Amino acid sequence: MISYTNEELLHGILRNDNLILQYIYKNFFYKINFFVKKNSGDDDDSNDVFQEAIIIIYRKLKANDLVLDCSFETYLYSVCRFLWLRHLEKRKAEKEKIQDNHDFNADIYDNAFEETADMNEKYRLYQKHFKNLGTDCQKVLQMFFDKVPLKQIAQVMGFQSEKYAKKRKYKCKEYLVKSIKQDIEYKKILENNL
Repeated sequence: MISYTNEELLHGILRNDNLILQYIYKNFFYKINFFVKKNSGDDDDSNDVFQEAIIIIYRKLKANDLVLDCSFETYLYSVCRFLWLRHLEKRKAEKEKIQDNHDFNADIYDNAFEETADMNEKYRLYQKHFKNLGTDCQKVLQMFFDKVPLKQIAQVMGFQSEKYAKKRKYKCKEYLVKSIKQDIEYKKILENNL
């Protein structure tokens, strides 16, 4: 059976290498699934936690902010465990009742990790509302976020002027922000960051 070193697994995640990602899923998911299901979760929860953990690891690698001082498997399990405990905390479940029988690395629970997890939550909320915008608004905002000049946005969108493109961008952004702030998830995120 093929096996990979820590470095190969991390480089695979960074490169979004399908073979490596399949290997990680095939070899490590069942432990996460077992842990989550044993602690008030289901298969969907396991999948969410696993995917979020991979995203967090990817972001930390991209930011050059990941130093492994344990096996990849232990690190991945620790990230998933952290995310699930955090989720349970939100559900107001008691941490004391957590049933755990795998190695995990408590040192990963640093502020940067907490911030990355928060960013994921905010990004998911943003994505949810961004997808609900009209196609034109999505295009305008995406170009604006990609630092495309307003003059070019006006040309691409077929607007009469740069001034109208600016007005349109403002309206779309205003609508997106309003929509996010009305979401119950937004209020939960705010409460968690107090």
